[in-house]
Amino acid sequence: MADITAILTATQSADAGARQAAEEQLKNAQESNLAGFLTGLASELANEQKPPEVRRLAGLILKNALDARDETRKADLQQKWLAVDAGTRQSIKQQVWNTLGSNTPEIRHTGAQAVAKIAGAEIPAKQWPDLVTGLQSNVANTGAPAGLRQATLEALGYICEEIDSDHLSEGEVNAMLTAIFSGMRKEEPDVEVRLAATVALSNAMYFAEQNFERQHERDHIMQVTCECTVCPDVRVRQAAYEVLVGVAENYYDKLAPYITAIFNLTTKATKEDEEAVALQAIEFWSAVCEEEVAIQEELEEGGSNPPVYHKFVEQALGQLVPMLLETLTKQDEDQVEDGDDAWNVAMAGGTCLGLVATCVRDPVVDAVMPFITANISNQTEWRAREAATFAFGSILEGPDGDKLAPVASQALPFLLAATKDANSHVRDTTAWTIGRVFEFVGAASPPVVTPANLNEILTALVAALQDKPFVAGKACWALQRLPGFCCGEDGSH
Repeated sequence: MADITAILTATQSADAGARQAAEEQLKNAQESNLAGFLTGLASELANEQKPPEVRRLAGLILKNALDARDETRKADLQQKWLAVDAGTRQSIKQQVWNTLGSNTPEIRHTGAQAVAKIAGAEIPAKQWPDLVTGLQSNVANTGAPAGLRQATLEALGYICEEIDSDHLSEGEVNAMLTAIFSGMRKEEPDVEVRLAATVALSNAMYFAEQNFERQHERDHIMQVTCECTVCPDVRVRQAAYEVLVGVAENYYDKLAPYITAIFNLTTKATKEDEEAVALQAIEFWSAVCEEEVAIQEELEEGGSNPPVYHKFVEQALGQLVPMLLETLTKQDEDQVEDGDDAWNVAMAGGTCLGLVATCVRDPVVDAVMPFITANISNQTEWRAREAATFAFGSILEGPDGDKLAPVASQALPFLLAATKDANSHVRDTTAWTIGRVFEFVGAASPPVVTPANLNEILTALVAALQDKPFVAGKACWALQRLPGFCCGEDGSH
């Protein structure tokens, strides 16, 4: 291939003709001589004398030569790579590997991505046998530059996304996890290393199945993770809670010895930490709820090997619900304008509360109603009114409809009046909650919708159709759920 630096530079040209010609040159080179094409890219990536933006582009093109969104296409690209002679592949791997120690952070990052894509092709084919030990050695060498150790851990995390756990031996998995834990420990002086290690553990979670079976190893994993949840760096704290979410999803049955400590950590994070961390702390309990709902369904189906069911949510209900209710008052001013893209502590807390209701069912009603009655008529603070309405709407799925029906009937006049609230957040949540009442309590006894209140319901919701678009959309959604409860079982009105 001609001067690759010039070609890569031309692909970024403002001149469309020059850009198209350069892209065509790269395409022809890849198709006519893949080994030479990849060798040229690897050399460009590894050359510290070349411009960083060109080196980074070379690494990205090299990485993409082994990757595709379509799995069939990706497998074909990986086979083409494996068809390149072993010597050439080894030379390319060495050059890419060397970029992990580059002085330029962006090049280290790109190198980590490229290492992972090559590993994704080679490890399942039993190639590159010394990769994991090389990665471990880089991290274990405390005298090595922090950038090299950080990029190595980043590569480890990416590799875990590219391969399956059965592609590695137990010894290789242990070596990989040892490297990760080495980077996560609280004694690690470089926060970027600690962050990369914690993110890598999140990606490696399903590789650790055998390690979670052994108590001393499990204790160590949980210890270093919990220590990271109180790291001074917010990114590390967030990543550590993401690890705990993965533990809940993959190793729920092993959580019992740690759940009290995790509850204390998540409560503190939800109340006091930055939003990114609080969101993951709430997500941990959402994950526990989802696991327990799935276990309940499995137990209801019966079977000879019933799953472990700790009833964490039920046991923590008295402390968990107040924590979640407190989050509901942390609304963003513009969250309704963001529509379905809105996600903040209040939204996460309400979602988790809904999962709690699905999980524990009837007991959640008594736990939440005092908050609702204390705040739903608060005329001085819209956040309190909206939070109370959101709490009510969130607990409607799960508890027995007949238990909720008297409460819903009593609440409905307040909700209908709130469709005219001065605050659009309140009106939006109110319309959503009315629709949820129809969806989950409408068929209960005594009936929530009756001939006596039907006209009032229709008047309020039809008027709400003239409101701001996000409110009108919820009102329309509520109206769609109303007709089924205006008819008898025989279809009579």
